[in-house]
Amino acid sequence: MSAPSQPLAGLGVVITRPRAAAEALAATLAAAGARPFVFPALAIEPLPESRSLGPELDKCDLAIFVSANAVEHGLALVRAQGAWPLRAPVAGIGEATARALRNSGFGVVISPKGRHDSESLLALDELKSVDGRKILIFRGQGGRELLREALESRGAHVTYVECYRRTRPAADAAPLLHAWALGEIQAVSVLSAETLENFVAMIGPEGEAHLSQTVLVVPHEAIATRSLAGRFARVIISSLDAGMVPALASLRVAS
Repeated sequence: MSAPSQPLAGLGVVITRPRAAAEALAATLAAAGARPFVFPALAIEPLPESRSLGPELDKCDLAIFVSANAVEHGLALVRAQGAWPLRAPVAGIGEATARALRNSGFGVVISPKGRHDSESLLALDELKSVDGRKILIFRGQGGRELLREALESRGAHVTYVECYRRTRPAADAAPLLHAWALGEIQAVSVLSAETLENFVAMIGPEGEAHLSQTVLVVPHEAIATRSLAGRFARVIISSLDAGMVPALASLRVAS
């Protein structure tokens, strides 16, 4: 039985986040005894500055950031054009995004606890009475429309600030497939449906053959119900970094 300080001893976990975030999670999991395999299935690239944000920021009643990447690239875009307006409060989807905002100098951040998705943010009292308010959403190119549609249905005026794009990395899957064939991989962690689609495409038919013996770990139900998720042995829904170790530890115990 694993020691309490090594609850993930010997557990092989593929981490598909963009490389910097994947390396950070890999260190956390390795400290708990896991064997992490960093295999980014999503890359983040900044978008070129497309318009002046000054007028929109000056009139903004609330700025929502959908991810830590939106914080990094959105604030870089804003600061290239001037200082952040002091009057505009900020909100983030999930603790990782809220932490990125606090680390960027925002003392008060509106953010849900527990789940990390648009539905949880929309359930907060601060976003229920938004009639007539001007809201900016900092996000990547494309993505879910739920947040905008819900806020507009509540009477808000919503504008997107798309500040980065997501791409599929070029990667050699051979080392990962070799480890899988040796029985060294038991779980795959993905954060989005797009990442899941990229991952399955990148591993090809040889990799897909291993999915039925592998557990998929996702942050919310919207990914778990995807048809691709059904190819895995089972799906575990876990909160992000804070919940990853206990979620994987329960998997280790069950196995």
